[in-house]
Amino acid sequence: MAEADPRLKALAHPVRLRMLSLLWAAPMSAAELARELEISHALSSQHLRRLRTAGLAELVEIRSRRGGRERRYRAVRGTPLTDQRDEFPLIVETLVQTLRERAARRDPARSGVTADAELWVRAEVWDDVRERMITALFDLHDAAQAPRTPDTVHLAATVVAFPIES
Repeated sequence: MAEADPRLKALAHPVRLRMLSLLWAAPMSAAELARELEISHALSSQHLRRLRTAGLAELVEIRSRRGGRERRYRAVRGTPLTDQRDEFPLIVETLVQTLRERAARRDPARSGVTADAELWVRAEVWDDVRERMITALFDLHDAAQAPRTPDTVHLAATVVAFPIES
């Protein structure tokens, strides 16, 4: 069996998947990530190092802070999850675990979208809908703000849509 893609192995942990989501919106340091994720600074640094090694996060700024140097990172743009056929079960397991954790924090006062379907559609319909889903997710990522920015909605978006073998 072939070795799994290092990017996918890095994303196989729910904390790293959450980190990457946070780093998409704005550069953050390991300390800021630790506070936001409610984990230790050391654990945050370890997970961040794994994301950097896999090429999923990059250093964008070093600034002086309290006599030291604060390194701030951001997510490398792109989606390593789409079209990873061999590691699909690993991706789904991580997303399921992440979705369970996020669902426990759902705000019942705000509207969301929940859907499920197993359908047969024409190939061109699937291709069109798939592209629109990708565009919608990129639109959300591009509109993302730093955590806890005033007048923003904290949300989760998990999409898994795929053709099923006959």
